[in-house]
Amino acid sequence: MAQHDDLVDLFLEAATLKRMPRTGWGMRGVAHVESVAEHSFGVAFVALALTDLLEEPLDREKVLIMALLHDLAEVRLTDLPRSAVHLIPAEVKSKAEATALADLLAPLPGRERLRALWQEFEDHASPEGCLVRDADKLEMMVQCLRYEQSGSRGLEEFWAAMDRHVWHYPLCAELYTRLKALRPAASP
Repeated sequence: MAQHDDLVDLFLEAATLKRMPRTGWGMRGVAHVESVAEHSFGVAFVALALTDLLEEPLDREKVLIMALLHDLAEVRLTDLPRSAVHLIPAEVKSKAEATALADLLAPLPGRERLRALWQEFEDHASPEGCLVRDADKLEMMVQCLRYEQSGSRGLEEFWAAMDRHVWHYPLCAELYTRLKALRPAASP
């Protein structure tokens, strides 16, 4: 029964992501900011939709696991905005995320496999991890476009960053270009 208590604790803690706002949007004055959980759902859906459209065969289960886990550590570390991430050495952030994720997954029998798949995503070490990386960026830009279509302004830095982004898959780069073309006329 103690194991079941650990699972309940995990479920309750993970549910915190439903209330945790994505800080980058809030810092730019966006009203009604999406939660980390909403973003994670979006990433999983985008990744799922793209999985069968790529020329190389991808493992759908791996893609979905990576997408669902990619921001789980934020339940302990919060959603750090880009301005904060630039101040934290990459290896420190990576170690903190790996530790948080390992602690969170501890009650699960498949924790080592899940942790390894998350690490694959983090390291860009597989086609599936690279697709989820691209899906993460695409979903962010879908949300950015939605915010701009709702009247939010001052989000140009997100587009500028993606203009410099190196996409793993040409399809994802093409989809980004199509999203950018849909920006409201008042946006540069």
